[in-house]
Amino acid sequence: EEQIKLLQILESEGKWNLDFWLHPVSTELPVDVRVPRSHLSAVKEYLHANSIPFTVMIKDVQELLDQEKAEMERNHIRERSTMSFDFGAYHTLETIYSWMDTLVAQHPKLVTKLEIGRSYENRPMYVLKVGKISVGEKKVNFKRFLISMGLSSHRSIATDYGSDASLTSLLDTMDIYMLIVANPDGYVFSHTKDRMWRKTRSKNSGYQCVGVDPNRNWDAGFGGPGASSYPCSDSYHGPSAHSEIEVKNIVNLIQSHGNFKSFISVHAYSQLLMYPYGYTCRNAPDQAELDSVARAAVQKLTSLYGTTYSVGNICNIIYQASGGSIDWSYDIGIKYSFAFELRDTGNYGFILPANQIIPTASETWLALKHIMEYVRDHPY
Repeated sequence: EEQIKLLQILESEGKWNLDFWLHPVSTELPVDVRVPRSHLSAVKEYLHANSIPFTVMIKDVQELLDQEKAEMERNHIRERSTMSFDFGAYHTLETIYSWMDTLVAQHPKLVTKLEIGRSYENRPMYVLKVGKISVGEKKVNFKRFLISMGLSSHRSIATDYGSDASLTSLLDTMDIYMLIVANPDGYVFSHTKDRMWRKTRSKNSGYQCVGVDPNRNWDAGFGGPGASSYPCSDSYHGPSAHSEIEVKNIVNLIQSHGNFKSFISVHAYSQLLMYPYGYTCRNAPDQAELDSVARAAVQKLTSLYGTTYSVGNICNIIYQASGGSIDWSYDIGIKYSFAFELRDTGNYGFILPANQIIPTASETWLALKHIMEYVRDHPY
């Protein structure tokens, strides 16, 4: 406990410009921290002096980032020459948005692209709506899902319709809204300036540092434990709930369309499938059912490559975190609200190699499909 407190002080003081990938919250959980080379000796001395054991997981983060950048550039050249899209690679925002148009053109009776608003820096935010399109039919009774996630599973949903009986049944009775990039400004900044950037890019009054953690900005226990009031922190909750236009756009989508039955948010990393709550450690009213659904979904995920996931509510499985998206969605009545933390458990952390994208998407898709089938069969 004393060691955790010492690390928490380090984090809150901003000393040595440490970048905590996994925060110091519990003696039961690891703490992952990226250390600037210039402060490496000082940090090691501090850890030794306080008898805090540590190991080096990634010796040179920049080396991995350089490799990733070179791979992206090679992939971009190859895609332009072959007019193809590589799902096993990382892409720029421009390429992702272009691919969306291609998917709509290839599946016009199944996929539509909707602009749900603009970001702080005026970039469009798009969702792909996947579902059987019927001319003149009002689909007010259709169940709706909102999934914030990556690319590969979108392809499975579009291409498997008509050949996969289970998926066809799903899309004949529900619409799936897929938000690929929830923070376009931060995404572009991470490719042009700072690869490890996680926040939005809004200006903070009175501070030079910019941005808000969008997953601490929702109106669910806003400003409580596990969210920072310091604007320069990576977990800064913002000046008020839904202050970030990116969050507001998603809120407006859900409130204006109605009948959303499931909200699934996909993050990296730690291999977890979680459900509410994060802002409080009390059990959600539907805890037993959510836990059962999540455990069954994880069994499906594990069946493909043996990847192991832990299951639980946010507060107990990782730490108390206020202002999270799935707590908000659950509290407004979307019962089946879940959050994934995908591969891995720290060997690469936020810099997962591109060759793991498709395996990760394939196993995650099995879990997502189970959740969707369960919601289809358990109307409320």
